Amino acid sequence: MTKLKVLGRVTSINVRKVLWLADELGLDYERRDWGLPLRDPKAPEFLKLNANAQVPVLIDDGFVLWESNAILRYLAQTHHSDLLPAELRQQALVEQWLGWQATDLNGQWGYALNALVRKTPGYDDQGRIASSIAAWNAKMRILDGQLEKTKGFAAGEAFSLADIALGLSVHRWLETPFEHPSLPRVARYYERVKDRMAGKQYLTQDTP
Repeated sequence: MTKLKVLGRVTSINVRKVLWLADELGLDYERRDWGLPLRDPKAPEFLKLNANAQVPVLIDDGFVLWESNAILRYLAQTHHSDLLPAELRQQALVEQWLGWQATDLNGQWGYALNALVRKTPGYDDQGRIASSIAAWNAKMRILDGQLEKTKGFAAGEAFSLADIALGLSVHRWLETPFEHPSLPRVARYYERVKDRMAGKQYLTQDTP
């Protein structure tokens, strides 16, 4: 069997999700740089793998898969990992928080991130920056409330796939330069996920 391949730049938050899980599982894989500014994902050879021109892409013995959360599920199930629980209701909670991270939470930070971190030209409307930050903080308060209930991780007492995605998201929130509200449970949660040996290297200075 050929070695597992992960295509994508390590500076991508979605690529880091996949790499973190691969390291949690102790997988033997090869990462290849794709994604601007390193290698244009609109190149024909990449578009044949993912017509969306987005990273990451997983190649597993000829099987091609894209979308980071789909890759997380695939790897966890393929390797029988309890990071995606077998029990249906607990699995549904993990799926719920994975979905929430990808849609509700991620949907709020775009303008603020482009303005304050990426320094993207045209993202200089102070009102829109403030609105993005306020919406982002509101979602983080939801996570803080959930952590008050679980006393541990996003979907319950045990670390799961949801915490890989959310740990990286909390890191992005903390590293974006604006005044952050005090969310003590989120702060403690961040310290817990940083204790994961597999995740330490991916919870470094955030990049786009």
